[in-house]
Amino acid sequence: MPAEWEPHAVTWLGWPHNATDWPGKIAAIPWVYGEICRQLAPGEKLHILVNSPRHEAAARRVLAAAGVSPSALRFFRFPTNRGWTRDSGPIFVQTTGAKSRRAIIRFRFNGWAKYPDWRLDNQVPVRAARALRLPLLPASIGGREMVLEGGSIDVNGRGTLLTTEECLLDTRVQTRNPGATRAALEAALGEFLGATNVFWLGRGIAGDDTHGHVDDFCRFVNPNTVVLAEEKNHRDPNHRVLAENRERLEDLRLEDGSRPRVLRLPMPAPLYFEDLRLPASYANFYIGNAAVLVPTFNDPLDRVALGILGELFRDRPVVGIHAVDLVLGLGTLHCMTQQQPA
Repeated sequence: MPAEWEPHAVTWLGWPHNATDWPGKIAAIPWVYGEICRQLAPGEKLHILVNSPRHEAAARRVLAAAGVSPSALRFFRFPTNRGWTRDSGPIFVQTTGAKSRRAIIRFRFNGWAKYPDWRLDNQVPVRAARALRLPLLPASIGGREMVLEGGSIDVNGRGTLLTTEECLLDTRVQTRNPGATRAALEAALGEFLGATNVFWLGRGIAGDDTHGHVDDFCRFVNPNTVVLAEEKNHRDPNHRVLAENRERLEDLRLEDGSRPRVLRLPMPAPLYFEDLRLPASYANFYIGNAAVLVPTFNDPLDRVALGILGELFRDRPVVGIHAVDLVLGLGTLHCMTQQQPA
């Protein structure tokens, strides 16, 4: 699986439609998507998933008003349940061997082992492979289809993969692959994603309904550098979780045996909807060809996070995207997007 900063042909997004993800705020969400598309379109094509001709027409109106060129867009009428494309969309790989080719790995999606509405989302990789005329390579573990969401992993494109025990090894709360051992998961990640070096972090951040997705707190920014979210408030539940993950990263060795560079990325102040903690994090950024898009939260630390990432990505601008409404859906920019490598 190529790294996210490597050249893309396309970014995939599912146009929003599930009002239960953004209670009372669904009307504002398409305009956030419009701004995301406006920032990405100068560097790559955008493949937009829509449910119907009417849904497509609504998306086209917003994107036209946002200034996105129609030539950058291609719409696919693949009905979805929720549209978090990072997790249910196609995961692309480059195969190895005498004749290298691009392919889609057929991981199963089951609503994060939590929600009942997932069967339409589960078909998106199949439909994408058919539409693009790409091979669809089945992934299995223990004789069953392997469940894996894109947000549960992060790769450096050289063989090292980050994930969490809370997500992939859980056996009580949100179990993806019942009975799968750590060794079996590592073997599967090696076979299907080329991960020769799997590094296990512990738990994810508070408010994350996926139960431990790594893309909310720890990300590669180049082959030998990761950013890790840091919570300085000792009373916040994220403080201990992220400190423990930092201790684990001290033991991380990359695929070549070297130590990675680990940089701190602040956490914004906690955000809530009624009594629900939301997973607000600057680590849920997305690396496009034309820009790195970073969620912002009307927080004084917004500028600090943008500055840190701006120093790390010198080859493309780092752009803040207002995500206070977006995070009500329990995800932001990385959760919405999925890259198709060039």
